[in-house]
Amino acid sequence: MKKLVIIPTYNERENVARMIDKMLSLEGDFEVLFVDDGSPDGTAAIVRERMALTPDRIHLIERSGKLGLGTAYIAGFRWALERDYELIFEMDCDFSHNPDDLLRLAHRLTTDADVAIGSRYVRGVNVVNWPLGRLLMSYFASKYVRTVTGMPVCDATAGFVGYRAEVLRSINLDGVQMVGYGFQIEMKYTAWKHGFRTVEESIIFIDREAGTSKMSSGIFGEAFFGVLKLPWRRV
Repeated sequence: MKKLVIIPTYNERENVARMIDKMLSLEGDFEVLFVDDGSPDGTAAIVRERMALTPDRIHLIERSGKLGLGTAYIAGFRWALERDYELIFEMDCDFSHNPDDLLRLAHRLTTDADVAIGSRYVRGVNVVNWPLGRLLMSYFASKYVRTVTGMPVCDATAGFVGYRAEVLRSINLDGVQMVGYGFQIEMKYTAWKHGFRTVEESIIFIDREAGTSKMSSGIFGEAFFGVLKLPWRRV
């Protein structure tokens, strides 16, 4: 099955070459699409250099300026669907998501799931090196989402997710409203409301060692208030 991993980037020159090497070493012939939002540190240039060596496995969309995490993934989803990829994944470039876990997510998508979530909280709390305040915010955010929406997902804000292509084709991508981390919640909720099988695969999340986090209070606020609207929206 054709498999594509979508990785948004902004100022990830410290991680992107290592990520490409790791992805190319994985079993399963995963292809990678980087969606770069005009990184001033030259991230896209590094990707272009590697594309010249492996154009069949490494791909790049370049955008002008920071347009938001959600729009980056939607651009990647459209690119993937136009080219008939069957399994489509999203993950970070900073190695907080272990690329080796893609194999387990892919297995779930080919056996018993339409949406496979790399979950930090389905078996306790599996997060390493996060400040306590951020950990508590993330953990209780997922509790909040479950309470408001009724969605039976322990890690609603997870950014390590695999979709079968038919899930993304069934979702009105033009109608997705949240562009920050709330995007992750909205996508999972919409897929769940459509009746797709959603599973959580336990992972260990390790905070980035290089580069800087993109989290902000505005991103958190969008997710907090956006969740309140989800149960009242048509999907």
